[in-house]
Amino acid sequence: MTTPAPHSDELFARAKVVTPGGVNSPVRAFNAVGGTPRFITSAQGAWLTDADGREYVDLIASWGPMLLGHAHPEVLAAVQSAVARGTSYGTPTVPEVELAEEIVARTSVEQVRFVSSGTEATMSAIRLARGFTGRDVIVKFAGCYHGHVDSLLASAGSGLATFAVPGTPGVPESSTALTLVLPYNDRAAVEATFAEHGDRIAALITEAAPGNMGIVPPEYVEAEGSTGGGAPRVGFNQFLSQTCARHGALFISDEVMTGFRAASQGQWGLDGSVEGWAPDLTTFGKVMGGGFPAAAFGGRADVMAHLSPEGPVYQAGTLSGNPVATTAGLTTLRLATDEVYAHITEAGETVKQGVADALGAAGVAHTIQSNGTMFSVFFSDGPVRNFDEANAQDLPRFNAFFNAMLDAGVHLPPSAYETWFLSSAHDDRAVQTILDALPGAARAAAAVPTPEGES
Repeated sequence: MTTPAPHSDELFARAKVVTPGGVNSPVRAFNAVGGTPRFITSAQGAWLTDADGREYVDLIASWGPMLLGHAHPEVLAAVQSAVARGTSYGTPTVPEVELAEEIVARTSVEQVRFVSSGTEATMSAIRLARGFTGRDVIVKFAGCYHGHVDSLLASAGSGLATFAVPGTPGVPESSTALTLVLPYNDRAAVEATFAEHGDRIAALITEAAPGNMGIVPPEYVEAEGSTGGGAPRVGFNQFLSQTCARHGALFISDEVMTGFRAASQGQWGLDGSVEGWAPDLTTFGKVMGGGFPAAAFGGRADVMAHLSPEGPVYQAGTLSGNPVATTAGLTTLRLATDEVYAHITEAGETVKQGVADALGAAGVAHTIQSNGTMFSVFFSDGPVRNFDEANAQDLPRFNAFFNAMLDAGVHLPPSAYETWFLSSAHDDRAVQTILDALPGAARAAAAVPTPEGES
């Protein structure tokens, strides 16, 4: 007699006994949206199957990595071949060299070092920047997430250019005492901060295009002294790069999310390569691991030369450059053709229009913001330029929308502050399932009562 498979409710109850909150990363717990997280037992293409046997169109894509969809046959074949040769050696391997060459060929970095997570990548980049410059202060932006590095889990101080305070228990004040947190897209705040602290700033780190507060694109403004009429416009990233260069600080572009996801060359391909600038250091993750735990940081050769064993800045990792993970990442990148990005873009445009039509018809305030192939939906009037404006959205309406979509077989990210991810596997059936679910979800959002005292 076959024992029935456990269901999500039962699995969640068991998980909460042996794992804090029942999950191994907080957003998975559904605390923001209510209910029980779906325990996924398998995935194929654009679809997830949970422990109850229900299918969902996947708009999480493992938070970005599954650019080609789940269980892509060529990626699976490459991984199976790699596993058959051994899972870890603790020595240099061929796939790590080939993946490094692929990343260097696609991006602005001259050298790259592999690690096992995005947090490890940003932590190492910060250490390298401090070692290279001989300075200690780091600048970041509110709403930009760079992993759970102590010094970057920081909240803004009481003034514009005051040093940060810990953003979570367990982070000592000494860890954030050298971090400055500024509003995103605020050039005046950046200029004031560098004017006051510029000779102490080792680096400024930013998400290349924030996706952890929802998609908030870097703003463009007319160049100083411009009279309009088609004059050059300066992007926020270009402004940051130029500001850092003037003050001898390094510009760190965090492309853990956008790298090879927003576009084939990442965010740098969308703005830096066009405008003629490059970050001093860049962090990568997600897509470059092909669904395995892999990440990297890279940049200018003279900066990277400060890393051990060539230089004095120590960094190491037992599983860094793992042959299975680098094989998965290399295969994914080689399959990520222009046609892949064109398909994701086209499918995304169809979904965005469907969202706008459904929410508009239901009278629900919303703003859809995009960056390359990535987009998100804010339940507020827009545009959204920074974290404060992202926080002003109507969370109860999003929660109702999320749960209605889930009931209709569409698994959105379980947070109003996340990016929606499609893949090259989102075919007509998957997209139509999303479109069919939207009107009912929009009506569910519209039915949420407006809090007393609000119009």
